[in-house]
Amino acid sequence: MYKVVGMGLTRAFRVLWALEELGLEYEHDPAPPGSDTARALNPSGKVPILLDGETKITDSTAILTYLADKHGGLTHPAGTRERARQDALMHAFLDEIEGLLWVNSRHAFILPEDRRVPAIRPSLEWEYDRNIDCLAGRFVGPYLSGDQMTIADIVATHCLNWAHAAKFPTTNPVFKAYSKEMRNRPAFMQAQAKLA
Repeated sequence: MYKVVGMGLTRAFRVLWALEELGLEYEHDPAPPGSDTARALNPSGKVPILLDGETKITDSTAILTYLADKHGGLTHPAGTRERARQDALMHAFLDEIEGLLWVNSRHAFILPEDRRVPAIRPSLEWEYDRNIDCLAGRFVGPYLSGDQMTIADIVATHCLNWAHAAKFPTTNPVFKAYSKEMRNRPAFMQAQAKLA
């Protein structure tokens, strides 16, 4: 059985959701980032961490890729054009959306107060709005890259939910409708219910 270490309000939710989509059993330890538990498994203290027997895997996208490839779900086969498109869209969300949200979080509450630059937020919002519109032009539907849900959809939806929680502009109609549909998936709701 897999064990996921990391509180659900972090990127660990991506892993929990993927495990639910794949119908796999797992144990969840909601250790926060920087906790003794997290540091014992990952020197940086970052979560999530997936334990598969004696194997420790860090970074949510590495974990998602590992699970999808290992279990043959939520992904296109390696070496195919479809996989290249899937990976390109996932990395675009990581680079162009998550990166902005992470900088915002660091300057809002993570960095020491004397290192925070609150005035950066309007610039991040502007760039987010521009990037999300650009990514909407690459949306195929009903999922990010076509007819099959993949781990790219998990990353994209997590980023869109993060943006909403951070009160970033979420006016793009393509992604508003898409994220609503994704949040209505039974596996998403099952993962969320286990956090309560």
